[in-house]
Amino acid sequence: MIAARVPFATKLSYGFGAVAYGIKDNGFSVFLLLFYNQVVGLPAERVGLAIMIALLVDAFIDPVVGHLSDQTHTRWGRRHPWLYLSAIPIGLVWLLLWNPPEASPDMQFAYLVGIAILVRAVVSCYEVPSLALAPEITRDYHERTVVLRYRFLFGWAGGLIMLVLAFAVLLVPEPGYPVGQLNPNGYHRFAVVGAGIMIFAVLVSAIGTHRAYARLQATAPERLPLVPTFRAIITTLKNRPFLILMGAAVFAFANQGLAFALSNYLLLFVWEFPQIAFIFYAVALFMGVVLAFFCVPAISKRLGKKEAAATLAIVTLVLGTLPYWLRLAGLFPAIGSPLLMPAFLSFAGLSTAAAVSVMILTTSMMADVTEASELETGKRTEGLFFAGFFFTQKCVTGIGIFLSGAMLSAIGFPEGAQPGAVAPEVVDRLALAYAVLGVVLGLCAAWAYTRFPFGRAEHEARLARLAVASAAESLEKAEVSRPVGLAKSDFA
Repeated sequence: MIAARVPFATKLSYGFGAVAYGIKDNGFSVFLLLFYNQVVGLPAERVGLAIMIALLVDAFIDPVVGHLSDQTHTRWGRRHPWLYLSAIPIGLVWLLLWNPPEASPDMQFAYLVGIAILVRAVVSCYEVPSLALAPEITRDYHERTVVLRYRFLFGWAGGLIMLVLAFAVLLVPEPGYPVGQLNPNGYHRFAVVGAGIMIFAVLVSAIGTHRAYARLQATAPERLPLVPTFRAIITTLKNRPFLILMGAAVFAFANQGLAFALSNYLLLFVWEFPQIAFIFYAVALFMGVVLAFFCVPAISKRLGKKEAAATLAIVTLVLGTLPYWLRLAGLFPAIGSPLLMPAFLSFAGLSTAAAVSVMILTTSMMADVTEASELETGKRTEGLFFAGFFFTQKCVTGIGIFLSGAMLSAIGFPEGAQPGAVAPEVVDRLALAYAVLGVVLGLCAAWAYTRFPFGRAEHEARLARLAVASAAESLEKAEVSRPVGLAKSDFA
């Protein structure tokens, strides 16, 4: 498991399951704020608050799911029962999210809080155990980066394909709704199509990895009652490298979440792009993901994971905010210029490539943390660590939507706005606030990555010590089971 390359079919099937998370994350990040604010009619700050409440509840749900999957002991292994059982519930709660009842604003707020918690909980029941498979698939320092990039490729592909479908087929203008993104009928179609694809992706990934990894563990995990279980969770999550990495990921992922949560507002009201531009925007983002997919292994090998992550976090903030600084300075192509869309999409694609590379490297470093903990504690708790990491991924949407809602409220952005009809000073405040927050979050992420304590040399030294400890344990078990009258040399 340490040195061998992972088969290509395994990489594909393992990565394909991330399509479900990509659709969920894209829906939350790009459309949820717009839907509940401009279509349902909830104030933006209340939408952001609802998502933040769900995120806080997630802080307790994710580690419990991770710990329970670590303790699962079946003939299908620790993770696969969770993968199979989560598929149908994911589709059902996705349908409920985009079909809120007609009710008072307070009831709709309560509904959004409750259903957002359910969506996050059932997605956790798939994504946390699935992510926790990564350290079991390979322990090689660079091979796990290669494996994990497939998750990001398919995750982004799923989300962006849904984005293209939304703009081209699902969220289209109809009589009475001249702007497709504000058409409530389109969101019903969006929910049905998304639910079907998510269920399919989860089941394909579970079936595709079943033969290689769905097996009974040689040793049953220790069963802990409720109080010791939470004590074990707290102890595990106090791991210093884990806390540093999770802090860096929160800043980096929240920056990406801010960009997605405001994308409709920025493209519609700051840049005043037509409907077709949103399809080109999705294509540009996917080109960035493909670029990251091919480049991140080489960058990681050349710089090391933490140095590469810190450097690329800076690249992300520069490329992601530069069009807004140039616009405010009057140096970017003007609204209506034929150069505006190509220039903006070039920056967006390259910024996305850097941001996705940071995410891939962070996931790979999290897998490295699990071996450090195993060496220190003697226990394998990948589910717990990746539960914490998955929580940071959810911060993409939670913190991003919260900051976006607060920002829109603070700058006085109107409800029911139409492109081209918002006061110029409000649009300028939106562009400035987005650029400033992007710079702050990006700088914090880059600094935090530099504090991560180990790289490849430390990782390989740990693997060697784990191998020695494993050999000693095997020898000890062999001696215990040695029949009377046989010497140690008889086992040689």
